[in-house]
Amino acid sequence: MVRITPDLVRKRAEHNDMELSTLEEVSLHQLNIEKIEHLDRWCPKLKILLLQGNLISKIENVNRLRELEYLNLALNNIEKISGLENCESLKKLDLTANFIIDLQSLKTIQNLQNLQELYLMGNPCVQYKYYRPWIINTLPTLKELDGVDILPSERLVKVNINSETFYFIGKT
Repeated sequence: MVRITPDLVRKRAEHNDMELSTLEEVSLHQLNIEKIEHLDRWCPKLKILLLQGNLISKIENVNRLRELEYLNLALNNIEKISGLENCESLKKLDLTANFIIDLQSLKTIQNLQNLQELYLMGNPCVQYKYYRPWIINTLPTLKELDGVDILPSERLVKVNINSETFYFIGKT
């Protein structure tokens, strides 16, 4: 297991003189990191955080990164969307190929007014019958879902949440 340390962050820093407090972009991908820690304290100015291809199971310790615009957590072990409620500048969230089943956890990010792009492909939740319309209804600021532009006509489709809404395609 690799831990996030100041030295690691400095080595992987992008476009910076290794000054953590002003760091805007860091690439910590494919390092077998299991836990997101310390970045909210060390790097409060982060705009881009690349953590894809690790072993992260929980989104944590990023809630205070108010300037964060792009978070890539693709190819991790995340099962639930949480811990992003205060990331008010977040525009792009990539959670491709994780283990997210519960679409209801998306409600934790529905107040992020700047969120425009969301990637969930490769998660079990994409198999739900009303996956796309439900997300479009729940996250009205999205412009793109899984790399596909959201059409104005898609915003007209309303999905009522009930026990019938969430079942996997092809399952009873």
